Amino acid sequence: MKDGVNGVALAVFIFFFLVVTVMGFVASKWRRAENADSLDEWGLGGRSFGTWVTWFLLGGDLYTAYTFVAVPAAIYTGGAAGFFAVPYTILCYPLVFTFLPRLWSVSHKHGYVTSSDFVRGRFGSKGLSLALALTGILATMPYIALQLVGIQAVLDVLGVGGGSNWFMKDLPLLIAFGVLAAYTYSSGLRAPALIAFVKDALIYIVIIVAIIYIPIKLGGFDHIFGAAGDAFAVKNPETGKPRGSLVSGPDAQWAYATLALGSAMALFLYPHSVTAVLSSKGRNVIRRNTTILPLYSLMLGLLAMLGFMAIAAGIKVKNSQLAIPQLFEDMFPDWFTGVAFAAIGIGALVPAAIMSIAAANLFTRNIYKDFIRPDASPEHEAKVSKLASLLVKVGALVFVLTMDKTVAINFQLLGGIWILQTVPALVGGLFTRWFHRWALLGGWVAGMAYGTWRAYDTPSATQDHFGNTNLIPLIGEKGYIGLTAFVLNVIVVIVLTFALKTLGAPDGVDETKAADYTADAGDPGVREELPPATAGAPGGH
Repeated sequence: MKDGVNGVALAVFIFFFLVVTVMGFVASKWRRAENADSLDEWGLGGRSFGTWVTWFLLGGDLYTAYTFVAVPAAIYTGGAAGFFAVPYTILCYPLVFTFLPRLWSVSHKHGYVTSSDFVRGRFGSKGLSLALALTGILATMPYIALQLVGIQAVLDVLGVGGGSNWFMKDLPLLIAFGVLAAYTYSSGLRAPALIAFVKDALIYIVIIVAIIYIPIKLGGFDHIFGAAGDAFAVKNPETGKPRGSLVSGPDAQWAYATLALGSAMALFLYPHSVTAVLSSKGRNVIRRNTTILPLYSLMLGLLAMLGFMAIAAGIKVKNSQLAIPQLFEDMFPDWFTGVAFAAIGIGALVPAAIMSIAAANLFTRNIYKDFIRPDASPEHEAKVSKLASLLVKVGALVFVLTMDKTVAINFQLLGGIWILQTVPALVGGLFTRWFHRWALLGGWVAGMAYGTWRAYDTPSATQDHFGNTNLIPLIGEKGYIGLTAFVLNVIVVIVLTFALKTLGAPDGVDETKAADYTADAGDPGVREELPPATAGAPGGH
């Protein structure tokens, strides 16, 4: 580890940070509609993004600082188990190909801005809609926190923010947070959509260089895997068991499989994923994206191997989240270290912006408008959503400053436990209305209570609660808490639905029709994109 501040790397990092900051504010004029004061415009970019913009937006949304920092850090710490992120990003696309186009169609037909809007319209239940909105907001905050952890890891390795008191130590992070909040407030979804181009370009450049350059410096992949295998074979003095393994053992396979499946089911149910999907201009844009987005999974597999490279390079850090930034600083020339750190930093800013917008849309539409001010105008909705996006970021900042960051990947797994409990209402509702609205609410309560309790009650080596949230006893084996809670949720929903239908409990009113789920742009009643304010505005198709 280099002493002091890495001036060259810091200068390059600041340069790229300033570039994307300017882009974030300029984005407010990119394809801006005549009436910019609405959630359709601020929160969904005018519902006007074509295939490539949507691809970059979804890629920037789903492949985040979590990808660059937490996944390789998990492999650096424990080995093969950290690779669960690779199969889950492969599994998720066939799953979402079946339901995302249906969600796009019905949402554009009825002007839904959030997934909770759809649930309210489908089941005629504001209570169920509120439950899903609260879940989405709750699950999003630790995910935003994970992005801020990525920025903080880079700043730590750069050598900035090392003051003696907590305020000076976290001051650079607070500055980055303030800039993110400012351009998100100003430009809405257009900011991360535009910045995503820079983010993805930087990430691909860094990965290609890293996967070629670092192994050459370390003596090849044979040496890398050999060094990692030797390191994992060393027994942990506290447990008496090996630190990890290059291949998951029989006792870990069920945990690996359930964690991958549960994460795949949850990925596109997060509010930020739904927001990016609904911002596209056509149903076929979504279908094309689910076929080309797996290209990112190849990138993720290569990124994951950086964890092994960090071991082979002799990286020693107390906080595993610093392993990959430290690897970059030790291996790369200072100027390219700055490029790599900029890729991580911008890879955090893009999804954090989308996530805060998505959570703000949920608050505005499904809490504020439904329960506080039903007569809110589109202009008022946009104003409330902008303010709510700031509050969501503050909540995420509290996560970062108060929770143990050495197990940052658990931030994402914790959100996954919660968001999985929305599957019966959201995904189930896209295909059937057989489930009773009160049964769905009862299942949600059961799944949320069980999942949160088990996560809270699970310790790790560094914290008493919300520790290793991917492993719990399950029928004599181990499995993902979120998937176990989901199974409990579904059982409760089915049992209660039978009971409530037998008792003749009243169903809500379904405002959707079968044809709504296959509607496309240009069909009667389907909302078109908002027209840009000037004919010469740059396009996004």
